[in-house]
Amino acid sequence: MFTRLEDAVLRLEELDAGLMDPSIVTDLGRLKALNQERSHLLPIVETWQAIEAAREELRDAREMLGDPDMRELAQEEIRRFEVEIPALEATLRASLIPPDPYAGRDLILEIRAGTGGDEAALFAGDLYRMYARYCDGKRWKISVLNSHALNVGGAAGKSGNGFKEIVCQIKGADAYTHLRHESGVHRVQRVPLTETQGRIHTSAATVAILPEADPVEVDIRTGDLKIDTYRASGAGGQHVNTTDSAIRITHLPSGIVVQCQDERSQHKNKAKALKVLAARLLEKRTEDQAAETAADRRQQVGSGDRSERIRTYNFPQNRLTDHRIGLTLYQLDRIVQGDLDNVVNALNTRLREQLEEGMGSDS
Repeated sequence: MFTRLEDAVLRLEELDAGLMDPSIVTDLGRLKALNQERSHLLPIVETWQAIEAAREELRDAREMLGDPDMRELAQEEIRRFEVEIPALEATLRASLIPPDPYAGRDLILEIRAGTGGDEAALFAGDLYRMYARYCDGKRWKISVLNSHALNVGGAAGKSGNGFKEIVCQIKGADAYTHLRHESGVHRVQRVPLTETQGRIHTSAATVAILPEADPVEVDIRTGDLKIDTYRASGAGGQHVNTTDSAIRITHLPSGIVVQCQDERSQHKNKAKALKVLAARLLEKRTEDQAAETAADRRQQVGSGDRSERIRTYNFPQNRLTDHRIGLTLYQLDRIVQGDLDNVVNALNTRLREQLEEGMGSDS
C-alpha cells in the first residue's frame, strides 16, 4: 500500500519502463502481471493527483476569503471543493481494493449430490436449473460438459430429474464476478418427492466455481496424463454413441480425474476436458497458496471451500439463508427460478465492505 503519491507515481513509471523492455514482451506471464498492475495503479494515481489538486485549490480559495472583492467567488469555490474532495476520496478508497485476479474469466461450474440419497440428486438438478436460468437472464452461454443424470420415482406416481453430478462451462464477461461466491455446501429442507408421510428432510449438494485457467498459469505436460476413451451415453442409457467419443483424463501427479462426453467429437471432448483439468489445477494451486497465507483476499466471504456449508434453502418457509453474511430472503420461489441478483449483490457488497475495513485496519 502506497503512503505517498510520489511513491505511486514512481511505481507507475517503473511499470511503463518494464513494459518497454524487450525481454518482458516474450515472457507472457510477466507481461500480463505488469499490465494488470498498471491497469490497477493508473486510476489510483489519477484520482490521487485530482485530490491533491483539489486540496490545493481549496487552500487558495480559503486564502481569498480575506479579499472583499473575491469573497463571494471564494465561498462558491469552497462549497464546490468541500463536496468534490470527499467524493474523490471515496473513489480512491474503492480503487485501492485489489482487483480479483480472475475477474472477466469464463468458468467451470460443478454440482454434485451430497448427503440425502435421491433427494440430494434432485436438489442438485434444481441447483443446475437455477443457475441455467440465471445464465439465460444474463445472456451467458452455459453448456454441459459431463453429467450423471438420475430419474427418481416418487410417491403417488410422481417423478423428478436430478444429477449425481453435472459439470458445465459458463461463458460470459461478468460470470465469474457474479458467481464466485457460490462454492460450498448448499443445504435444502423440504418434503422429498419420495416422502409419503409429509415429513421434512434435509439434504445437501456441493457447488464448485472454477475460473478457467490461462495457458501461462498452468503447465500441463502430456507425459503426466493418462487418457482413456469410452462410449458416451445419455440419461438412463439412451442416445448411446456408436464410437468411443467420450474422454476421461487422469492427471497422474495430482490424481485429478476429469471426464467429458457432451460432444460427439472425441477431439472436442478432449479439448473441453483439458479446460476442466486446467481449472481444477488452478483451484488446487490457489487453495495451497491460501493455506500458506491466511490473509488471502478470497477468504473474505467464506473460504470458497466446497466443504463449507454456505446456504440453506427452506421450501416450507419459502426462505433462503446465506450463513456467511447473515442474509435471509423470503423469496425462495423466485430465487430457484433464476432470480439470484439480490443474493449475488449482497455477497459482492459485503466483500467490498470487508476489503475496505481491512485496508482501514492496515493503515
